[in-house]
Amino acid sequence: MALTIKQQLSSPGGILKFLVKHNTIFIFVLLVIFSALISDVFFTSVNLSNLLKQVSGIGIISIGMLLVILTGGIDLSVGSMVALLAVTFAILVNMVILPVAILLTIIIGFSLGSVAGYLVAFQKMAPFVATLALMTIARGLGFIYSKGSPITFKTPGGEFMSNFANNSTIGIPNIAIVFFLIVIVAMVMLRYNVFGRLIIAIGSNEEASRLSGIKVNKYKFLVYAISGALAATAAIIVASRTNLGSPNMGMAWELDAIAAVVIGGASLNGGKGTAINTLMGVLILGLIGNILNLLNVPSYPQQVVKGAIIIFAVLLQRFDSK
Repeated sequence: MALTIKQQLSSPGGILKFLVKHNTIFIFVLLVIFSALISDVFFTSVNLSNLLKQVSGIGIISIGMLLVILTGGIDLSVGSMVALLAVTFAILVNMVILPVAILLTIIIGFSLGSVAGYLVAFQKMAPFVATLALMTIARGLGFIYSKGSPITFKTPGGEFMSNFANNSTIGIPNIAIVFFLIVIVAMVMLRYNVFGRLIIAIGSNEEASRLSGIKVNKYKFLVYAISGALAATAAIIVASRTNLGSPNMGMAWELDAIAAVVIGGASLNGGKGTAINTLMGVLILGLIGNILNLLNVPSYPQQVVKGAIIIFAVLLQRFDSK
């Protein structure tokens, strides 16, 4: 491996190609260095803990988005599903015991994702259209069930979840640990599990996969269902952090998730992307927001910066593919 890297760096334009190929890691390292230079509070435990807490919810749905994008699809519904499922969890946690509330919320999320998966895989509806429709429906249902107002946790189970979401283990926020565990599972699945290899194959060449006997529709259906289940997990975390479920949660999270996956080097055409790079993409987005907050930059310019970085990341992908 060392010889290969040495050969890459010694070839014409090798250093530039090497930097482009591993751009996600280099951007992350540069942002960490820049953050440390501009603020003496960046490396404090409080700031790093807040950073991890802020990115964990988006990070979890980004893993679901990665699976969908690997098949060549897109899921615009995840942000609205977070809102609906946060409201759902808040209602359930006030009605039933905590384990049942968690299980039912995840099952509902899986079922909602299954609706999108069915429309895309078996009804051949364009992923953009199917998930856009589900996005609108989910947000509307969130407002209907909550009557437009946040629903507060009022039971010991809700108090337990709030304590869990706002506390840490060995200095790492509990919700960040949940996120990291999901990343590890996705990483192992995509690299070593048949399911992961097949969804990458489908995204690389769907027709060839179908001709080779792979049940393409089944796997496309499943990635949307898994994305829904991960949206439910993120909803539980977000609702627990604030001790309530609100239909306003998850606004534009689908865009942040797509941005994280793209910044992590995944191709929107499918077949290319890794869980570890998506983790880096999530952290890069979080670092950008953290840096701009430390510099007291208002939220609107932050959106401009994020958009510019997405364009830059896509251009790097094109350069790398040449």
